[in-house]
Amino acid sequence: MHEHKRTCSKVGQALRKFKLDEFPQLFNIVKGDMSFVGPRPDIEGYYDKLVGEDRKVLELKPGLTCEASIKYRDEEYLLKNQEDPLAYNDEVVFPNKVKMNLEYFESMSFKNDIKILFKTLITTLK
Repeated sequence: MHEHKRTCSKVGQALRKFKLDEFPQLFNIVKGDMSFVGPRPDIEGYYDKLVGEDRKVLELKPGLTCEASIKYRDEEYLLKNQEDPLAYNDEVVFPNKVKMNLEYFESMSFKNDIKILFKTLITTLK
């Protein structure tokens, strides 16, 4: 049995590194389905499990970037290096993302969005 590894071309890697693979989502922003800043989609079903105050996150439009996506920009690599990636995601990463998105919800402002967009740009260009 052969194990197939998923590979990405050099062009694909550059698109991902500089977040240019997100470009088509600009159409969703223009349509009003997304915003520039807001929670990123997560593993299917995770947001459905939120209870209580955590459900406030669902009131936010999804966005191209947020504090959590900046912090976990290397999430794939982070999880790959865990002994139990799913448990680490369930117990550490996802709860922290929810906390960060709730903090955003409570402090939403144009000024804060500009700060997050600038931080994203700086992080992406590193």
